[in-house]
Formats: sequence, C-alpha cells, structure tokens
Amino acid sequence: MRDTKLSRRAMFRTAVGAAAVVGLTGAMSGTAHAHWGVGRRIPRNRISIQLYTLRNLLEADLEGTLEALADIGYRSVELAGTYGRSAAEFRRLLDRYHLRATSAHVAFDGADVDDLIEEARTIGYRKAACAYANYSTLDEWKAFAERLDKAAAAFRRAGISYGYHNHDHEYRPIDGVRPIDVIAERTSPRNVHLEYDLYWVIEGGADPVVEYFRRFGRVLQFHVKDRGQDGGWADVGTGTIDWATLFRRTWIGPMKQYIVEHDDPADPLNTAKVGFDYLVNLRF
Repeated sequence: MRDTKLSRRAMFRTAVGAAAVVGLTGAMSGTAHAHWGVGRRIPRNRISIQLYTLRNLLEADLEGTLEALADIGYRSVELAGTYGRSAAEFRRLLDRYHLRATSAHVAFDGADVDDLIEEARTIGYRKAACAYANYSTLDEWKAFAERLDKAAAAFRRAGISYGYHNHDHEYRPIDGVRPIDVIAERTSPRNVHLEYDLYWVIEGGADPVVEYFRRFGRVLQFHVKDRGQDGGWADVGTGTIDWATLFRRTWIGPMKQYIVEHDDPADPLNTAKVGFDYLVNLRF
C-alpha cells in the first residue's frame, strides 16, 4: 500500500513541478505583481499553509500530500482537523515529513476545552483559532464574545494563544455596530488574538491596513488569500490584492504567520506551490 502512495507522491511532485512554471508565470503577469527587488522578505519559517486548502487530497492520501507539501518547501502548517488520525498519530506524520503545526482551527463552543488543550500539546501548536461564528443579533455576538474570552483564557493559562478568524460578515454592521468590534471590545487582548483573513476583510468592505492598526498588537496571523478580478478566490500572487504594499504597511508590530489559503482550488498542490514561491520571493 505504501508503494502506491509513493507512486502517487511521485506524480504529485511531477505535477507540481510542471504547474509551478505556469503558476509563477501567472503570478508575474497578474494584477498584483510581485516585487522582486531589494527589500524586506517574509522569513521562511513564518510561511505556512492552511490544510483546509488541500482537504480533498488529504482525505485521499494524507501521507502523500503532507510529503508533497514538504517537497514544495513548507516547514509549517495550520491544521483544520486530523483526518481520522489521533493527535499522536498526526504528530508522528508531521515529524516524519519534517513539518510543524504552528496553529490550528479548533471550535471551542460545545467542546471540552481541556481536551482541546491536550490535543494542542500533543500535536505541538502554540496558536489556535475559532474558525467561524455567525449570529443575527448583537446580543448573540456579545454572548459569543464572552464565551470566546473565557475559553481563550483557559488556553492562555496552558501556554497557547487562542484567537478569532474572520469572514466578511463580521464587518457588516448590525444596528450600526460591526460584530468584529463587538468581539474586539468584549474580549481581552491578553486572551484573544486575531487571525485576519485578508480576503474576507476586503470582501467585507474594510481596509485591512486600517483594521490592522485599529487592533494593533492583537493581529498575530494573516490568512493570505488572493482575490480574483471576478471577486472570487485566486492563487496567491495572481489576483488583485497588492501584497507588497499591504505587508509593508503592516510589517510593524508582532511577527506574524503568513498562511496561504484558497477555499476551493482547482489544483490544490499547484495552489500551495504558487503561494509558497510567491511569498518566498516577494520583496517589499
């Protein structure tokens, strides 16, 4: 069975190598051109990928897909589940392919927080985030923020930073108040950090740079997800977001994780390759 997976991995590597040429050409000719001159660069150990991007491949061949990510150059990943493996089993796979889980999306509502903390310790990540919440009233958002803060305080005491990952609806006001502001104002900066999904910030009608400085010091992670000409998702560097300017203007402050993501890629490994190469080569 392992030989089959190795053969599949070889196919992954061949496909990625060929697709990368096309992908990088697309990145260079896209609206958001890379800046290839002298300037700052994102440290490689700060470049990660949200495994949700590759969920279909991971379900079909977990080991082969993790190994392919390592071949691309990734050394860290953000989890969104363990694909039927225990925390210990998943950690052993990461170790086998020299990958490190630096963060994970884990839902705290309705879960045993102590169990979540133990899983984090086993796998080894020191950051986690609530991936999604959506309510129709401000009172519901306020109650959610209180629960979030309480859970995050427990994570903090265990040495893990727990945060909130946005979509676009948190930037759309309810009775004149944005849910993202409710979350920020009703949680402690000591307990809850923010993971900004930059595509969704823009889709919500907000300026990510303004939002960054509005919550200065709390933003510890970026989801680097590009926006196509049609408003949909695009591989990083091939869309309309000016990453060089955005990263230059938000460089000040805590060192962040830059996490490649695409919600529905046609070719997930090509998306991973194009995103990694773009961020590695970007100068700003």
